[in-house]
Amino acid sequence: MAHSAGEADSGASRLDFDRRLKLEFHGASVTSDAGLLAYRELDDALGLTELASAMLSESRRGKNTRHVLTGLLRQSVFGRLAGYEDVNDADRLARDPAMRWVVGGHAVVKQAASANPEVYEFLEAEAFKYAIRLPANNILQESIAHLLKRPVGRPPTEVRRHYANFSYRAQSWKTPRRVVAKVEWHPGELYPRVGFIVTNLSRPAQRVVGFYNQRGTCEQWIKEGKYAMKWTRLSCCSFAANPVRLQLHALAYNLANFMRTLALPEAVAHWSLTSLREKLVKIGAKIVAHSRYVTFQMAEVAVPRDMFAEILGLIAQLRAPPATA
Repeated sequence: MAHSAGEADSGASRLDFDRRLKLEFHGASVTSDAGLLAYRELDDALGLTELASAMLSESRRGKNTRHVLTGLLRQSVFGRLAGYEDVNDADRLARDPAMRWVVGGHAVVKQAASANPEVYEFLEAEAFKYAIRLPANNILQESIAHLLKRPVGRPPTEVRRHYANFSYRAQSWKTPRRVVAKVEWHPGELYPRVGFIVTNLSRPAQRVVGFYNQRGTCEQWIKEGKYAMKWTRLSCCSFAANPVRLQLHALAYNLANFMRTLALPEAVAHWSLTSLREKLVKIGAKIVAHSRYVTFQMAEVAVPRDMFAEILGLIAQLRAPPATA
């Protein structure tokens, strides 16, 4: 890559493989996240960060109060929406024009298949209801031995399900707990499929299993939070700071989900949170400042002008009607 004599002052560069191309870096006059403006419009219509910031208490004094808490909260939430989950991204984002207007104008995932006794005790002490898968063992198998015998006669042509519940106390438990078992005999299979659930729910065994089976939907939401919002990236040095970071990730997740469920046109209603970030948030724009207003000249790539206008129209419908005298 080479510079011409006339380009030295402007900082423009040309590429040797095609001299018709000229590169200019304008810093704060361009952004790659212009789509955040739609999220800020939705946030304003719903009053989310405004309400959340009202719950924060100001403990800073003197020079520490350079930025108001509402702006700091928005920078944290919208930064996560755009994929900037690290705290050290804040200094660079402070110079991004889209982020400045949005704020206020100017790990390896561990797969846990069952819970340990401390989890049960905590949930029970806090009066939470739970249904958690329990690994099979010989004692559990013996408790439902009568359901594990192969049915007499011809093999079934449909799935046959049987349920049982009993009291069980593992060696590491301080007290017995209710266990629900489900046994399924499938056509063409020699042995049954068996599952055990430890629970403090009082509903019938079949309904406990039905409640537990809903976990799949929850796990999908959790997976979106992990991969789209990066909410497992809790890298602060202070232990107390990491729960706060997780709550900020959750706020960003909720705002993104509101965009998906309340303000997306039908043609793109199936977009995942990752697609929303890559296609809606990551809209490049050039910022042109005039004496009385600022224009974001936005690129039409994944989200064309008509679609963006439709999104803004759906957001406008969420606003409360103006008060009448």
